[in-house]
Amino acid sequence: MILLASVLKPTNDTRMLGKFARTLADAGAQVAVAGRASAASPPVAGISQHPIFWGTRLSLGRLGAQVRYWRLLRQLRPRLVVVHAPELLPLTLLWRALGPGRQFIYDIRENYALNVSTQGVYQGLARRALAAGLRWVEGLAARRAAALTLAEESYAAELPFLRLLPASRVVVLENKYQPALGEHLPTSPRPLPAPDEPLRLLYSGTISELNGIFAAVELARAVQASRPGGVLLTIIGFCQQPALLAHLRRGEQQGLPIQLIGGADAVPHAAIVAEIGRSHLGLALYKEHPSTWRCRPTKLFEYLAHGLPVLIPNNPLWEALIQQHDAGLSVDTERPDASALLAELAARAQLATGGFYRHGLPGEVLWASEGKKLRHLLETL
Repeated sequence: MILLASVLKPTNDTRMLGKFARTLADAGAQVAVAGRASAASPPVAGISQHPIFWGTRLSLGRLGAQVRYWRLLRQLRPRLVVVHAPELLPLTLLWRALGPGRQFIYDIRENYALNVSTQGVYQGLARRALAAGLRWVEGLAARRAAALTLAEESYAAELPFLRLLPASRVVVLENKYQPALGEHLPTSPRPLPAPDEPLRLLYSGTISELNGIFAAVELARAVQASRPGGVLLTIIGFCQQPALLAHLRRGEQQGLPIQLIGGADAVPHAAIVAEIGRSHLGLALYKEHPSTWRCRPTKLFEYLAHGLPVLIPNNPLWEALIQQHDAGLSVDTERPDASALLAELAARAQLATGGFYRHGLPGEVLWASEGKKLRHLLETL
C-alpha cells in the first residue's frame, strides 16, 4: 500500500491522482489518495480516495486534517507515503520513527518558504517565522526521506537543503500533461478564427494578479477595440481573493468581453480541458516574480499538449519552450500592442499549417516521460 497525502489539494488533484497515483497503480501498487474533499471522480482500479479536510484555507479544519491523517496512517499501514504538503511532514516523520521499514517520499511542488517570504500573504514577524519554520522542517524531512521529487528543475538550485543530498535521491518530475482516462488528444493544432469571428482567449487555473489575470483582462480589452469580430476572454479556475473576484464580476456586468467560470468554487479539471478545446489562444501572462519566474507553469504543458497557441511574457525559459515547438508568441504584458498581435495572427492564419505548431504537436510535454522516472524510483525503493 502506498499513501499519497496533501491537505489543501483535493483528492482528485491532477498531480496526486492523475499522475502519481495512476502511474503507481499501473505499476501494480495499491494506492490511497488523501486530501481535500472533492467532487467524485470516476473510480480507477487500485486507487482509493480519502478526504481529510473540508472548509477554507484559514479554518481550524486544518488541525482536524492532521488528526484524520494520523488515523489514516494507522488504518492503512502503508509501506510508503508520498507527502505532497509540508504541513504533513511532522506527523510523517513521527510515523516513520515509530516503525521499522517505513519510508516516505517528499514531493516538493513549490518553493514554499520563498512563496511565504515574497508573495505578501503574510506580514512582519509571522512571515519570517513561518518561512523559517518551513525551511527547517523541510530540511529535517529531506535528510530522512527515501527520496525527494521536484515539480520544477529550478528547485534543485533554489533549495539549500538539497545541496547536501546525493543526486540519486532527488528526481525532477515536472507537471507535464497526463490525459484523463479515455481522453483522446488532438492530432492537429487549434486553427485561428477568421477576422469576422470572435477570437476566444483562455485564462485557466488559479485566478490571481501574480498569475497574470489583470494582464489577461487588459489584453482582451485592447484586442476588443481593434478586432472586427470581437473577442471573448474565458476565465476558468478558483480565486482565493473575494475582492479580486468581485472586481472581475463587475467587469462582466460592465460589458467587458469576459466569461467567468468557477471563481469562488473549484472547477473540475475536465471543464478546463473542455475550454482549451473551445479556445484559440491560451494566456500565461504571469507577472515577473521570484516565486514563479524560474518555473514552467502546468498550463504551458496543458496548452501545448492540446495544440493551443499560447501568449507568454518575455521570459527566456518559457520562450525557449515556445520557440522550440512554434507554439505561440511573447507579448509585453505592461503595454500590450493589440494591433501588432492581430497582424501577426493574421499572417499566421495565412500559412498552410493554419497558424502555429508547424512541426506538429510536441510529445515531450506529456507525463509519460516523467512517469517512467517515477516507476524507476519506485523500483529502487
